[in-house]
Amino acid sequence: MSAIVITNAKVRTMDPGTPRGEALAVRDGRILAVGRDADVSAVAGPGAEVIDAGGRTVLPGFIDPHNHLLSTAESLVSVDARYPAVGSAADLVAVIAAEAERTPPGQWIRAFGMDDAKFPGGRPSRRDLDEATTEHPVIVYHVSGHHAVVNSAALAWRGITADVPDPVGGAFLRDEGGRLTGMVLDSAMQLLLPTAVDIGCHGPNFHTDLPAEQLLSWLAAAGERYLSAGLTTVCDPQVSRRELSIYRAAHAAGTLPVRTVCMPLSHMLDDLAALGLAGPFGDDMLRLGAMKFYCDGTLLGGTALFSEPYGEGGQFTGSTYHRPERLTDLVRRAAEAGWQVGIHTQGDLAMAYTLDAIKAAVAVSGDDARPRIEHCGHPTPDQVRDFAALGVIPVNQPNFLYDSGRDFVRRLGERRAHRLQPMREEIDAGLRPVLSSDSFVSSLRPMETVANAVRRRTREGDPIGADHAVTLDEALRAHTADAAYALRMEDRIGSLTPGKLADVVVLDHDLDRLGVDELAGVDAWLTMLGGRVVHRS
Repeated sequence: MSAIVITNAKVRTMDPGTPRGEALAVRDGRILAVGRDADVSAVAGPGAEVIDAGGRTVLPGFIDPHNHLLSTAESLVSVDARYPAVGSAADLVAVIAAEAERTPPGQWIRAFGMDDAKFPGGRPSRRDLDEATTEHPVIVYHVSGHHAVVNSAALAWRGITADVPDPVGGAFLRDEGGRLTGMVLDSAMQLLLPTAVDIGCHGPNFHTDLPAEQLLSWLAAAGERYLSAGLTTVCDPQVSRRELSIYRAAHAAGTLPVRTVCMPLSHMLDDLAALGLAGPFGDDMLRLGAMKFYCDGTLLGGTALFSEPYGEGGQFTGSTYHRPERLTDLVRRAAEAGWQVGIHTQGDLAMAYTLDAIKAAVAVSGDDARPRIEHCGHPTPDQVRDFAALGVIPVNQPNFLYDSGRDFVRRLGERRAHRLQPMREEIDAGLRPVLSSDSFVSSLRPMETVANAVRRRTREGDPIGADHAVTLDEALRAHTADAAYALRMEDRIGSLTPGKLADVVVLDHDLDRLGVDELAGVDAWLTMLGGRVVHRS
């Protein structure tokens, strides 16, 4: 097969042996050569297809190690309730009412992305949604993915009344009179929509029961969003039987848009252990990776667990999905079965519980455990030092700081808010923190994530933990080479090293010529997956 040569480029390889180049050649799905234009062309030989990059930056394909691929595909075809388009309860009522007008009565209406921390009147209630429609059950997912608000029709459809008990790891919010407000937290979400799997108290349940044909169609349609942003690999951090079956079917049909690593949720630990199955397992397009656990909840929703209460009036005390000793037992058993582990953790008290669990895992995993802490919101300096001793990989999402930084300052106070996701401290401690989006929760576009890690500013332009800003080179590495390391795929992807899989993105700008505030607008001019051009702008 003839080679493809990308010339007239600003190549950033993420390979310390050859960090920069002018040209890149690929053949048979792998990187063939990187270097000067003339040298690379000579290696490629006659008959190579030549792509003139026009001085644009060339990078390894971006790797998002925490991206809910299938749920993002669902969100793209649902009602968009994101800020700033929806900035109040009245705005939410309006978009739901508009959707109700074009939806047959009795069908569910679903919306994603509500950020009620920005609503002037606070959290919406089922009474607000009842103004939009009483003929459709409605569920509106919180921007965190951990909470939802529903209308009265949804509660009635599921037979949920005021005497419903709070499940382990979740809650139904009530007003002063004990009436359900329609807001449900964390594991209580499982009791609302018809779900494809029962995950118990192992996390928020957004694994809705939908026809496979519909999910496959949405997944294929989402592909262009990912590829046009330069993403070539994602890790879905909450995979149940539902997600895995859809990803397998897409892989078999050739419609899986990007390389996909699956983190099975911890409710499947016993069944997978009984089969003797652990990650990494699979091929270069679809594989099992680490196992996913939840410790606490969400910062914006008030269920992250801190040693001191937070909120404007100190009203948030946080919660956990498991008792600390139960979490440690689960994580240890997963490590004994051969799993790398990833634990969702936000608050400093939850971080202490997570560290106890990771210590137990590392004790049985050997020298290359690579434990992940998903989100890794507020570790203390002492906890960061513990990370270094244990080889922890913090999985950060700096988009949260941009989207909700001012809300974090208001609810957590200056001291805590400005040390959220302390990447500078983690890098200086010798760690390899990685960047991710947590899409559908925030934008899937990698260059937005990179920009927010570098500038550390809120949507309103305020600094948010400016001392923890990273350089552009560090941010790019955290979204490519270090992300590959987090997935145990550094021998295959993450750098433009000859012999590795030819996942390549040509950005639509030369990054050397851009200011920090221009980075967020960068997308892919061309994307290659395994040496195939899968996107051209």
